[in-house]
Order: sequence, then C-alpha cells, then structure tokens
Amino acid sequence: MPLLQIDNVLLTSEILTEFFCCNLQQCRGQCCIDGDAGAPVTQDEELTIQQHLPQLLPHLADDAQQIIQQQGIAYTDQEGDRVTSIVNGKDCVFTCHENGCCLCAIEKHTPQLQKPISCELYPIREVKLRNGNIGLQYHQWHICRDARQYGQQQQIRLYQFLRKPLTRRFSKQWYQQLCETAEEYNKQK
Repeated sequence: MPLLQIDNVLLTSEILTEFFCCNLQQCRGQCCIDGDAGAPVTQDEELTIQQHLPQLLPHLADDAQQIIQQQGIAYTDQEGDRVTSIVNGKDCVFTCHENGCCLCAIEKHTPQLQKPISCELYPIREVKLRNGNIGLQYHQWHICRDARQYGQQQQIRLYQFLRKPLTRRFSKQWYQQLCETAEEYNKQK
C-alpha cells in the first residue's frame, strides 16, 4: 500500500481511499470495551483527566472506580506506552452505558474536557517514527465492519469522517492539505 507524506506526517493511502462512518446504533461502542489495552494517552491528557476526576468518578462503574483507586487512570503497557486503565482486561475505565450503547464518560460528563486524541482519531492509529516524524495507519478491526458499510453508503471517506480530530491534532491548514492530496490521489485511481 502506498505511503503519502504531508509535512512531517507519513500516512497510508487507505486513510484517503477507504469509506468509514461510525454507526453507533450497530456497533454499540464496542471499540471502548474490546481489546487488550487501554487507549493511548499523552502526559498532558493524563494530567487534565486527573484534574477532572472528581467530576467523572460518580459516572463510572464501581469496578472502574476500584481500578482507578488501585492503579490510577493510566498505566504503562507492554510496548512502554501510557494507556487508560482497563477493567477485566478489556473495558476502558471511562466507559459508561446508556440505552445499550457504550459511551465515553469523559466526553459525556465533562463537556469542557476532550477525550484522548487517540480515541477521537480511531480507527487511525498514530505511531512515532524513528526519524521523529509521525506515522498514521488505518486499523481495520472486525467490529467496525458496519462503519465501513455505512461509510460506503454515505460516500464518506475515513479522512472526511475524522475531519475534527485530524484538525485538532494537526491543524486546519494541515487538514486542508490532506483534503487536496486526497482529491488528487482519488482522481488518479
């Protein structure tokens, strides 16, 4: 699969070509409760969440509160990255449930606080490259099958669906360059 570069960000072409649009009615927020590690968090995000913890705790399950009390809101995973703590080896401690859907308590109960950028960018995963640049890759997970189908129906590509978090992470100008690159790249296909 071809790689493209915008400024110091190297990205897989799938980000520009694949269709994707979350369909919470179908997946029920499965990405927050399946997996073997929590969501990556930056040091700044961890500190900010910690500051808002008193507001969040009443909205979290008892077992999530116990995990936070025992090990904190984040831990260092096997790769050496800081990630949100998890319950029973899978659920993010910040999950909350409403109408059969898993939601993010950070997003739902602290409007002034944004959930970790890694969560907002999903299914794009960010990696630091050896040369100091950033790599973005599309993580295709079976639980997002409905999102791929819905994106195809709506004709929404992955980079379009993730406009807000990509702009938040890299800037409005960077996202505009991404759109121009995508338009040109998809014309050639």
